[in-house]
Amino acid sequence: MIQTERLLQTFCTLVSFDSPSCGERKICDYLKETLKQLGLAVTEDDAAEKIGGTAGNIYAVLPATQGMESLPPLLFSGHMDTVEPSHGKQTVVHPDGTITSNGETVLGADDCAALAAILEALSVIQADQLPHRMIEVLFSAAEESYCTGIGMFDFNRIQAKEAYILDISGPVGGAATQAPTILSFRITVHGRASHAGFVPEAGIHAIAIAATAVHTLKNGWLDEQTTRNIGTISGGSQTNIVPELCVVTGEIRSFSHASAMAAWEETQTAFRDAVAQSGAELDMTHTIHVHAYHTPETHPVVKRFEAVCRKQGISCFLRSTMGGSDNNPLSEHGITGIVLATAMNNSHSCTEYTSIEELRRISAITVDLMCAEV
Repeated sequence: MIQTERLLQTFCTLVSFDSPSCGERKICDYLKETLKQLGLAVTEDDAAEKIGGTAGNIYAVLPATQGMESLPPLLFSGHMDTVEPSHGKQTVVHPDGTITSNGETVLGADDCAALAAILEALSVIQADQLPHRMIEVLFSAAEESYCTGIGMFDFNRIQAKEAYILDISGPVGGAATQAPTILSFRITVHGRASHAGFVPEAGIHAIAIAATAVHTLKNGWLDEQTTRNIGTISGGSQTNIVPELCVVTGEIRSFSHASAMAAWEETQTAFRDAVAQSGAELDMTHTIHVHAYHTPETHPVVKRFEAVCRKQGISCFLRSTMGGSDNNPLSEHGITGIVLATAMNNSHSCTEYTSIEELRRISAITVDLMCAEV
């Protein structure tokens, strides 16, 4: 069913496009045309205008074949952008079937492997005239920047209540059923400058105040499901000036949204306590990039995937991930999904790699999911 040469050519073509976050125009045009040739109704939304990018989100629909109309539709999703360094990506296919870049850029298997697998699956079911339920496809822009693109999508357009998001590292057969809320924060301590040699007592030392707060906060694992990290601290202008400003940034992740918010409140309290009686002032802001989700292992979206893996003779294993994906906002909008391991390894690095066999496996799984009768 899977045509390996076609699949490999599609993957290499996708990788050849420069598609950084908010710069996906060329790959977007290629995907739209390919989906149209495969018989899908294709549209692109206006997310580009809203996020300052060059391409919007692609949404495409393939109607169910006769006799499969009563089955609920399924959504298949991947993202068009890649992390840096990505300009001039080149694939190197090694004799053992491993595929890498030339070592100067990322490969882009994250997430071109997903795009290639979904296109190959659609090619197979069309060429072989396989019966299938209604299939919806969503290729998002700017996923790597905290799911910025899909955040602009009109979720009312999606009919499916179940989804498969192809976008996680590890052997094909793996799937993430749980992911965290991700919250980033920025805290600015406003002190007062003074000459450090003549009148240090006239100053309010913003760095010292920030350091006091940071010292009281636990970093790393706060409990079994929550992490906090102070990522950057910057401030001061000269060695002979009491620093009047210090900026602290960090992030919090938790499988429990409530726990993430509690950790943020604890962070704010530590800084408020540190500035108390000092005369300093605080600016504290935070952004919730994605909300936590947990898909029960008894849910049909999981059971269907397990059944397909058994059919393919592929070991299936479910896990949680501390990373976010487009499944987070999908879940927030009432669509239950899991994130499938998609022939990508060492993602976000110049040692990223995939293999022809893993690309074939995820494509075969995608075909069977699209054609599943349960």
